[in-house]
Amino acid sequence: MTFSLRLVLLSSLGAIALAGCGDSGTDSATDQPVIAKVAPPAGKSWSEVVRFDEDGGAVMGNPDAPIKLQEFGAFTCGHCAQFTKDSHEELKRDFVDTGRVSYKLTPYLLHPVDAIAGAIVRCTGQERFFPLADATFLEHEAFIAGAASPPPGIEKAMELPPEQRFNALAKGWKLDQFYQQRGVPAQQIEQCLAKVDNLVAVEKSTNEATAKYQITGTPTFVINDAKVDGIATWAPLRDRLRAMGAR
Repeated sequence: MTFSLRLVLLSSLGAIALAGCGDSGTDSATDQPVIAKVAPPAGKSWSEVVRFDEDGGAVMGNPDAPIKLQEFGAFTCGHCAQFTKDSHEELKRDFVDTGRVSYKLTPYLLHPVDAIAGAIVRCTGQERFFPLADATFLEHEAFIAGAASPPPGIEKAMELPPEQRFNALAKGWKLDQFYQQRGVPAQQIEQCLAKVDNLVAVEKSTNEATAKYQITGTPTFVINDAKVDGIATWAPLRDRLRAMGAR
């Protein structure tokens, strides 16, 4: 079976490099009128309303929110991990749960580990996507520990058929253990990674996003379908959302 993800894997078996992560900058926006809060569905908060989008990302919040925030984030990216550490409670509480902002996370491929993690997190379903994505970023050091110094078995894994290869890589990089320890059954991981389309989907969405938004690093943010240049950290992004009326 031939597919471009195999080429990525063949050329990326060294230790994880975070050179693809973005750097923070500054940006400003003219203050807009305050947007009224929107009540969530009965018995729920908006941050509990999650759906999968057609590009493989997961959307949290009011589907009709006037401010639609999207992050292209790589699970191996330290800057993305720091963004989640800085933002995840405040983003949900002060922005998503008001109904003014929806938040979409689309896993981005910098390293083969990102494809495996992205596939596993999405395979767990809508309710578990964000808790597992948060865990991956919040516990970043534990997540990348096994992949930072790949064991010799990784090379042997590359010789296996694709439907076996990614499970072998997950075991070699101890990604299976990371997610099992956070409640994902071993059988679910094995079934997910045996279906190569789940991994190719991460690469496909990465290629499409790179072409559409000219992405050069992660995290990259898009608001209302327009790329936000010069912002890669929470504080300036929070200020941008407030300036747009989410305050």
